[in-house]
Amino acid sequence: MRLGLVLAEVGSGLRRNASMVVSVVLVTFISLTFVGTAILLQMQITQMKGYWYDRAQVAVYLCTSTDTTGNCNGAQATASQKDQVQAQLDSPTLKPFIKKVYFQNQQQAYARFKQQFKDSPATEFVKPEYLNETFWVNLKNPNQSDVLVESLSKMAGVQSVVDQRGYLQPIFSVLNASSYTAVGIAALMLIAAVLLIATTIRLSAFSRRRELGIMRLVGASNRFIQTPFVLEGVIASLIGAVMAGGAIVAVVWFFVRGYLAVRFTGTPFIGMSETALVVPAVVIVGGILAALSASVAIRRYLKV
Repeated sequence: MRLGLVLAEVGSGLRRNASMVVSVVLVTFISLTFVGTAILLQMQITQMKGYWYDRAQVAVYLCTSTDTTGNCNGAQATASQKDQVQAQLDSPTLKPFIKKVYFQNQQQAYARFKQQFKDSPATEFVKPEYLNETFWVNLKNPNQSDVLVESLSKMAGVQSVVDQRGYLQPIFSVLNASSYTAVGIAALMLIAAVLLIATTIRLSAFSRRRELGIMRLVGASNRFIQTPFVLEGVIASLIGAVMAGGAIVAVVWFFVRGYLAVRFTGTPFIGMSETALVVPAVVIVGGILAALSASVAIRRYLKV
């Protein structure tokens, strides 16, 4: 097979169908950008879950003098009740699950409250006795928080046992929904790109039907006839895939690392190492889909 002749045919086909080629490039660019973004978003969610879930604590809130919820009856937890909770935390039943425990009294809770809400007028009305004394528990495995809830929630002097992961779950649910939405849009766009590539190849073959007829008469093989058309689809798709890779790199570099990571320093964010894994995969997927779509389209056309 003469490479020069094949490349000449590819160039001719791209010029004749320039508008369709541009359409393929744009659709591939948009769809693969969605694909890469969805993958990176899922990586970000997984990374944030691992980071925050490991740091999420179980809070054992004790009764205050004004509390009537849970096991409370308007009386503050006594020293004996606190000792019983501490003894339960140190018991052979719970000790294997616990990494760290520390106790926060009302003065410490009040200082923490003032620090967290220093700009809020609520600090003028809240007094230390309104706040719960709390045992803060870090677990070796955050998924085993139910053990603490079942063991401590019915004890005297305990208002409630709260797993802080419950506050994080709605946030991650929204992020997961966004990720799945992006995947769905990306799938639809990929289908559109595949169909557009197939249509472009069939139109290109139709515009050169006389040339194809002559090639067949002089004994050109099907492989020789099909190769230029497949390369046309692959080249157009790869251009879009490379553009998508550039867009993904720009989003991570300027938005994630340059904006989010600077303003939210306590949260881990994906970086260029994850991007370096996703971008080549996106380009490869674009090339493979284009090759398959173009190959099927030209084979079906030549059989007609």
